[in-house]
Amino acid sequence: MLIELSIVNAVNLFMIAAGFGICLLSIIQISKAPIEKQVKGYFIVFLWIVIIYIMMNLTRIMLEGHMEAGIEIAIRTATFIDFLMSGVLVFLLSVMIIYTALPGKGSRSIMIALLSILAVHTVMLVISSYTDLYYYIDANNHYHRSKLYILSNICPLVMMLQDAYFLVKFRDKFEKRVRIAFWIYLLAPLAAILLQTALPDVKFIIFATVSAAVNMFAVITNDLTDKFEKQQLEASRLDTELSMATRIQADMLPSIFPAFPERDEFDIYATMSPAKEVGGDFYDFFLIDEDHLGIVMADVSGKGVPAALFMMASKILVQNYATVKKDPKAALEAANNQICQSNHEEMFVTVWLGILDIKTGVLTASNAGHEFPVLKMPGGGFKLYKDKHGFVVGGMEGVKYSSYQVRLEKGSMLFLYTDGVAEATNASDELFGTERLINALNADTLEDPQKVLECVRKAVDGFVGEAPQFDDLTMLCIKYNG
Repeated sequence: MLIELSIVNAVNLFMIAAGFGICLLSIIQISKAPIEKQVKGYFIVFLWIVIIYIMMNLTRIMLEGHMEAGIEIAIRTATFIDFLMSGVLVFLLSVMIIYTALPGKGSRSIMIALLSILAVHTVMLVISSYTDLYYYIDANNHYHRSKLYILSNICPLVMMLQDAYFLVKFRDKFEKRVRIAFWIYLLAPLAAILLQTALPDVKFIIFATVSAAVNMFAVITNDLTDKFEKQQLEASRLDTELSMATRIQADMLPSIFPAFPERDEFDIYATMSPAKEVGGDFYDFFLIDEDHLGIVMADVSGKGVPAALFMMASKILVQNYATVKKDPKAALEAANNQICQSNHEEMFVTVWLGILDIKTGVLTASNAGHEFPVLKMPGGGFKLYKDKHGFVVGGMEGVKYSSYQVRLEKGSMLFLYTDGVAEATNASDELFGTERLINALNADTLEDPQKVLECVRKAVDGFVGEAPQFDDLTMLCIKYNG
């Protein structure tokens, strides 16, 4: 089957071939662009519809003028698909504009209206395929427009007018270059239609549609790529800052062991594993004087950077007041009042604070809503010590706390932890729990605080398996040597 040779057909074929090639190149370029997968897929679908639209015009050119049986049906089918793709292209453009101008639920009613217009357009095309409403095929299988041809553009024109309205009304929501690209895509087909009134056989509409569509997607892709690269730079900057924050937070906690190599009256070891880059848990231990050791285990409400900042402030206040007051109860009361005075975010921290008299082994402690400590006396196993809980620190100004005393004998061990240990969760949403914690502590008769923590962590990790860490996991163990 040969195409009728003419200058007009040569021009049309050139525009079809150029349009086909440009669309394919654009599809390849967009597929490699660093933009969201969903957006990328949308763009590629749009350009493939443009290719189908081009190929239907080529099909009609190839079939016109041939008298074989079934040619008229083939021409009518190609024309139907051609007109349908024109409407779909305008609809997809409207979707892009509307979701940029009215993201979220605000666009739902408009989208329903657009789908209704596209449905009417499709029904009219089906009717025209079996009648001469829009066009007719003469006895020589040549395509001609009917007097009602203008009706074929009514529905797409309505959608284009709506697009123009949104581009004007919500112009501030579009980047300037993107807005201009949308306008070019809207106006280029109209300009092509005017040209075709003078030269009706030249497919100016193909050139206008392809060039405007490719320009539009090139601009949008470049715009999204620029935004993606800026986001990557910002994400890289945030990663750097979070890494620095992680190091700063780690440096805030005692991390050199043995902590007091010159003191043989006790051994102490502690670890903190944040659920995110930075966490809200903290532990601390410090010599108040030659005979007294301060010990802290705490858990700030929340996670991430806010909790980490609150944690640092709380740690400094608790340590300072413990050093000055030398009494856990008084230290917590002073720290609580200080935090409440400027706690605009209404965060709080649970704190267990103990002061150990190194000479006598008497441990004076106060609990502000924290987990029960675990004690092991010589000859026995680890057991929960159910001390009296006070209110959390930072929750309400003027709170009074109570304190208690426990005498540690030679060989006694104290284990402190945050709820990230007891509430560690496996893939079946089961909690590790205090019972498993006690069993892990008593699994081996370990005398080294570091080995005790390693044993518990191994038990927690074995229980949790592949499930993600939900909360910060912090532990401390001290052995009193007398």
